[in-house]
Amino acid sequence: MPLRPIAFFAVLLLAGACSPTLDWREVRPAGAGVSAMFPCKPERQERPISLAGATVSLQMLVCSAGGVTWGLGTAEVSDPARVAAALAALRASRLDNLGGRELEVQALALAGMTPNPQAVRLRIAGRRPDGSEILEQAWLFARGTRVFHVAALGGAPSDEALGAFFGGLKLNP
Repeated sequence: MPLRPIAFFAVLLLAGACSPTLDWREVRPAGAGVSAMFPCKPERQERPISLAGATVSLQMLVCSAGGVTWGLGTAEVSDPARVAAALAALRASRLDNLGGRELEVQALALAGMTPNPQAVRLRIAGRRPDGSEILEQAWLFARGTRVFHVAALGGAPSDEALGAFFGGLKLNP
C-alpha cells in the first residue's frame, strides 16, 4: 500500500527526529601520543598556563554536543619531578574554576599511562558564572612528562556516551 503524502512527511519528520545527537569520530592530536573518541568535531585551542612552577602550552580539543562540552587537554611539563605537582594543579584548577567540590574520586589506571598517585577519575559539582549548577566528570593522568585532562562538562550525558568517550581514550605505543 503506498504511503499517503501526510504519512510520508510524518515518516520523514520522525526519521529526522531520531538522527543521533552524537556523531562519534576518532581524533589523534598531533604529538600527544593519544587517540580519543569525540561525539562531535573538536576545535583545537592552545594557551599558555602556569603549571607546577613553569609556564607550559596547554593544547586542547573541545566540542559541544548533546548539551555537554567534551574536552581533551594535554601539556608537556618536561621534568619528571613536576608531573605529580602538575596533575595536582590541574585538579585544583578544576575545583577553583567551577567553585566546586569533589563528589567522587577514584584512582585511575589506563593502559600505557605512567603510574602516579595523582592519576584520578573525578566527579565535580560546581556552578556556572550565572550560578546554575554544573557537573564535570574527568580523568587526570600522565604518560612520561605529558599530563592529560579529559572531561565531560555539563548536561546530562548518558552512561553510554560517557563510556564511549572515556572508553575510547587510548595511549598510542
